[in-house]
Amino acid sequence: MDAGDRFDLGPMPARTRMRTLDQRHVRVSVAAMFELAADVERWPTHLAHYRFVRFRERSGRGGIVEMSANRPFGPVQWPTWWVSLMQVIEGPAPRIRFRHIEGITARMDVEWRFRVAAGGTLVEIEHLWNGPAWPLVGAIAAVGVIGPLFVHGIASRTLAGLARVSEQSLPSGRA
Repeated sequence: MDAGDRFDLGPMPARTRMRTLDQRHVRVSVAAMFELAADVERWPTHLAHYRFVRFRERSGRGGIVEMSANRPFGPVQWPTWWVSLMQVIEGPAPRIRFRHIEGITARMDVEWRFRVAAGGTLVEIEHLWNGPAWPLVGAIAAVGVIGPLFVHGIASRTLAGLARVSEQSLPSGRA
């Protein structure tokens, strides 16, 4: 397998135990929102819950990216960390694909989708996963705790934050 192949993540899995879907209508163009979301290294600049984002290896606009974000629970900031393969797919239906390769969420597939919607863009973030490789409790942990409390908790904040930044800071990108 050459370096290009390992960053072609292909389609999302057809079936998994855990699925989360976060979506939001954003009042900017698809191009503006896609560019902001694809610029993952700048997420910590825009999003207070992100501790860091850094590339370990680059391949075009994607590569291997290490991320860390806090998941707030009241006054407690629970730190999370993961490493993903990242693929940026441009074109009429732009997408950003991730596959987690390190961390508790290893083997999780993620897709950001951007579609024209009335007055802007519909952004969807879908996470699909079978859970951690823990005998007996991995699927239960994924569906009952990790998906709804951590994955959705971080993804919804990320999407809301990037939507706010795009609508306030990118007036030329308005739909």
